[in-house]
Amino acid sequence: MARVKPKRHGVVTDMTAMCDVAFLLLTFFILTTQFKKPDVEQIKPPSSISEKILPDGSLMTINATPDGKFYFQPVDNATERVQLLEKMGEKYNMTFDNSQKAAFQRVQAIGVPMNQLKSYLALSEDEQKNFKSPTGIPMDSVNRQLVDWVQQSLSVNPEYKLAVKGDVTTEYPKVKSLFEGLRDIKFLNFWLITSQEGKPNE
Repeated sequence: MARVKPKRHGVVTDMTAMCDVAFLLLTFFILTTQFKKPDVEQIKPPSSISEKILPDGSLMTINATPDGKFYFQPVDNATERVQLLEKMGEKYNMTFDNSQKAAFQRVQAIGVPMNQLKSYLALSEDEQKNFKSPTGIPMDSVNRQLVDWVQQSLSVNPEYKLAVKGDVTTEYPKVKSLFEGLRDIKFLNFWLITSQEGKPNE
């Protein structure tokens, strides 16, 4: 006599808890993600196979454009940014009011000489994003304002790190003047930002 097969019942799974976990994770990643800041100008760094990751905090960045202009991105800490602006003002005999200090806290990057900084800070945020400096920050044997930005930043916080991002077509003498300036202030440890390329076949 054939056995009677028991009737199979469908298994009902309550997905409420799984949906809650999924949305909690999504919310966590949205709130903790740090978006990459756009470059002030189009810069294509040289490629390398290095896999080292830049630190997230306390990082200054120098951008060198294809035509040799320099931009300086200070550390994001708003309080220390104000201290940096005041120190640069002392060095160049300039004073900044509260509105200029507030604008400097929000600025993405500095790409003008000190004598044009106040007029740059007076621009709206949209105007600053679209502003293309004709000169950048001066950096040569006579006028070393770029190195002064780095040096005064280090006087605010000696723990700051520096990364240099140069375009693959930037002329070497321009970058050399920067490296020599950093050497003169005895700041020798910094990163060179590169784009990732595939590892060679072994």
